[in-house]
Amino acid sequence: MDYKSVVYNAARDGNLNRLKIYLHCNKGKEEVSMLVAAKTSGATPLVIACRNGHYDVAEYLIERCHADIEQPGSVIFDGETIDGAPPLWCAAAAGHMEIVKLLISHGAEVNTITRTNSTPLRAACFDGHLEIVKYLVQHGADIEVANKHGHTCLMIACYKGNIKIVRYLLSLKASINRKSVKGNTALHDCSESGSLEILKLLIEHGATMDVDSYGMTPLLAAAVMGHNHIVEYLIKLPHIVSRRERIDALELLGATCVDKKRDMIGALELWKRAMNDRYTGDGLPMPKPTTRKVAAYDYVVEISDTRALDDLMADPDEMRMQALVMRERILGPAHPDTSYYIRYRGAVYADAGKFNRCIELWNYALDMQQSMLECLSPMTQSSLFSFTELFSFMMGEEGKHTSRGRLVPPVDVAEILRVFRKATNEVELGHQMLTRMPNHDKDMTYLTRVTVITLHLASLLTRMATDASVSEATKDQINKSIFYLNKLGMRTRHGRTLLHLACCRDVALLVRYRVCGFPSQHLIKVLLEVGADPTARDDEGNTPLHLAALTNPCTSTVAKYLLDGGAHLDEINKNGETFSSLLKCQQAHALVDVMKYSSLKCAAAKVIKQFKIPYRRIVPQVLEAFLEVH
Repeated sequence: MDYKSVVYNAARDGNLNRLKIYLHCNKGKEEVSMLVAAKTSGATPLVIACRNGHYDVAEYLIERCHADIEQPGSVIFDGETIDGAPPLWCAAAAGHMEIVKLLISHGAEVNTITRTNSTPLRAACFDGHLEIVKYLVQHGADIEVANKHGHTCLMIACYKGNIKIVRYLLSLKASINRKSVKGNTALHDCSESGSLEILKLLIEHGATMDVDSYGMTPLLAAAVMGHNHIVEYLIKLPHIVSRRERIDALELLGATCVDKKRDMIGALELWKRAMNDRYTGDGLPMPKPTTRKVAAYDYVVEISDTRALDDLMADPDEMRMQALVMRERILGPAHPDTSYYIRYRGAVYADAGKFNRCIELWNYALDMQQSMLECLSPMTQSSLFSFTELFSFMMGEEGKHTSRGRLVPPVDVAEILRVFRKATNEVELGHQMLTRMPNHDKDMTYLTRVTVITLHLASLLTRMATDASVSEATKDQINKSIFYLNKLGMRTRHGRTLLHLACCRDVALLVRYRVCGFPSQHLIKVLLEVGADPTARDDEGNTPLHLAALTNPCTSTVAKYLLDGGAHLDEINKNGETFSSLLKCQQAHALVDVMKYSSLKCAAAKVIKQFKIPYRRIVPQVLEAFLEVH
C-alpha cells in the first residue's frame, strides 16, 4: 500500500480518523516522520491541510507527529501553482485565521516567503483577509517586504480593491510612493484596477503622479484601461495633472474607446474635448507633434482640426487608424499596448477577409517588438506564432469563402519569406545571447519555441516550393534562407538540431489549421540539401533517424531521405536502440531496402562490438568513433 498517498489524501480531505489510523498503526517514530515530510503533488500533508482549512488535521500533524511547520510545498490558488509556499502562507492566503494562529503559536516564522518572495501578509492582502492581516502585523509581519517584482502589500491591496486593508496599511505609514521593479506605484495599481475610492485615499495621504518604466503616469494607466471615472477625476486636479497630461489622457481614452469599447461616438467626444483644450484652453495653443506616415496605418495623418473630426463618423476605418497613430504617439513603441492593439486591429481585418491589411499591420507590430523588446520575448513569440496560424489558414482555405463571404486569396510566398527572415533573426540573436551565458543560467525553453515556430514557417515555404507555379528564383531564395538558418549550427532543448526537430512529431505547434505536419518531409529534404548533418546526436544519443522512428508510424519517404543523406541504419543511441528496434508496429524492411543501406563497414563494426573484439588504439581514430555508434 502507498502510505504516502493515503496520508496525503487524508490530510487533503480533512479525514483525521483515517490519518490517525495510517500514521500510528504499527509504525515507528521514524516512519511517521518520513510520511509527514513526504510530498505528493508537490505538497506535504501539513501544507495541504493548511491550504484546505483542516484545523484538527493541522493541529494533529504539528503536535502529535511533529511536522516541520516551515517545510514548503506547491499549492494551487485560482488556477495558478504557487511554488515554495510554507504552511503559514497557505493558511493566510486561504483565509484560515485559526490555522494562522495555530502555526504562529508553534513558532512559525511570520515573514517566511514563497519562491517568488511573497510573504503570508502579502497573500492575506491579495484576497482581502483583513483580520489575518492585522494578526500577522501584530506578530511582527513586515508590511514593506516586496515580492520578486517589487510589489508591496499596499500595491497588491490597491490593485485588488481591498480598501479596508489599504486604510489599515496607510495607518501604519506604509510607503505610499514606493516603486516596483517596473517603476509602478500603488497609485498606478488602483488606477489600473479602477478603484476611485482608493485613488482618492492615496492622494489624500500624499501619493504623487510618478511615471513607470514605460513613462506611464497613473492617469495614462487609467486611460489605457478605459476607466473614464478615474480619468475624469484626475484631470480636474490641476495641482497634480498638467494641461498636456490632460490632453494626452483624453486622446488616449478616446483611442481605448475605439479599440476596446467599440464606442465611436464616445471616442469622438473625448477627442473633441482634447482638441478644444489643445487649441483654445488656458495658455498658448499646443499643436500636435508631426508624426511620420506609416504604410501599415494606410498613411493617415493625425487630425488636428475639430471639423475634420466630425467627418470621421463617415469613415470608421480611418477612425481606427487614427486611434492607432494616437496611441503610438502617446505611449511610444516600447509600451506593450501599442503593438497589442496593432495586432488586434490586424486580427479584425483578417476576420473580415482583408488579409493584406492584416499582414501589413502584423509586420509593423513585429518590427516594433523586435526593435524594442529583448530577444525571445514572449510577445515576439506570440506575433510569430500568429503569422504561422494565419499563413496556415490561408494555405488550407485558399479559394474558399470566409464567414463574411470573402474569398481566401493565395498566400504570397514573399510574405512568408519576409516573416521567416525576421524569425531567423530572432533565433540568431537568441542563440548568441544564450551562448554568452554560463551553462547553469541557460534556459532553452524560449529559444526552442521560437526555433520550432521558425521551422513551421520553413515547412510552409518548402511545401509551397513544390508547386509548379513557384519560380526557380523564388525556390532559390527559400533554400538560401533555410541554408542561413541551418548555418547557425544551433542546438535547442535536449541538444537537438534543426534536422532533429524537423523529424520529430512532438514539436508540432498547436495551430488550428494544420497544413504542414511534423515530421515534415519537404523540410527534411531541403535541410539535407543545405548541409544539415543526418548523423548528429542529441543529448540521448538519438540521430534524426531515431526520432523519425519514434513518430509511429514512420513514413518511408522520411526514412529514405535521411538514409540517402548519410544516416546509418544500425547506429545506436544511449539506450542501445537502433532505428529498427524503435519502430513499434512497423518493420524496417517494409519501409526501406535494408540491404541497400547496410554496408560491409557497418556489418564489420557490429561483429567487432558483438564479440567484444579490442579495437581502441588499434584502428584509426576516425574508425573508433564509427565503431562507438554501432
